[in-house]
Amino acid sequence: MPPMPRRTTLKAALALSALALSGCGFQLRRPPKLSFSTVQLVGFPQRSPFTEQLRRSIEASGTTRVVESPAQAQVVLEALEDVRDKSVAAQTAAGQVREFTLRTRLRFRLRTPGGRLLIRDTELLLSRDMSYNETNALAKEQEEAMLYRGMQSDIVDQVMRQLAAVPAP
Repeated sequence: MPPMPRRTTLKAALALSALALSGCGFQLRRPPKLSFSTVQLVGFPQRSPFTEQLRRSIEASGTTRVVESPAQAQVVLEALEDVRDKSVAAQTAAGQVREFTLRTRLRFRLRTPGGRLLIRDTELLLSRDMSYNETNALAKEQEEAMLYRGMQSDIVDQVMRQLAAVPAP
């Protein structure tokens, strides 16, 4: 029997791998389904990148929308603290900074408009270490912004997972 042409072998391998992935239950990650239809965001800075990303994630669930009025809200997501922090982690003998620790902290709770707690006061804290060299100050500033954006995305994902675990109010 003559060997199969390369193209046919490649097509067969792709078909076999697609079949194997579909059989194992593989599917792309989807936004979590939330058990409430409306949510009000309280205590979050207006038009901040974090607030906008959280709003987009909530509305991407397809089941929930963000409202401004407490009368329309089924639940209230309340930010108690939203802080970014930067501290020196290491320095040379001459006192030059060599490493920073970046932290972002969000404390929040979820409650009904009537005040019943659905998620008690919860604190999410992330930190990243960043090396520093004053000769590359502009690049390090951009790296810092990128690290903060990454931590912000991680916190939004964690908040969404906690919101998805809440039973219907």
